Amino acid sequence: MKEKNEELDLSYEAAMQELEEIRDALEEDLVSVDLLSEKVSRAYTLIEFCKKKLIKTEEELNAYTKDDKSE
Repeated sequence: MKEKNEELDLSYEAAMQELEEIRDALEEDLVSVDLLSEKVSRAYTLIEFCKKKLIKTEEELNAYTKDDKSE
């Protein structure tokens, strides 16, 4: 498994899709106890990845709107 701080080679949409699949499997009790920790760890990694993507996008958008206001 990749380190939590290592960048994932995923799009935001792909990460969200994987998170939804993990959520669905957990809700439907399709994950064995043996794999539960692995799935939860992967979900945590994906959530952190998505948060970083959203923060970066927000910062970029704020920079653009700030530039527009100064012109």
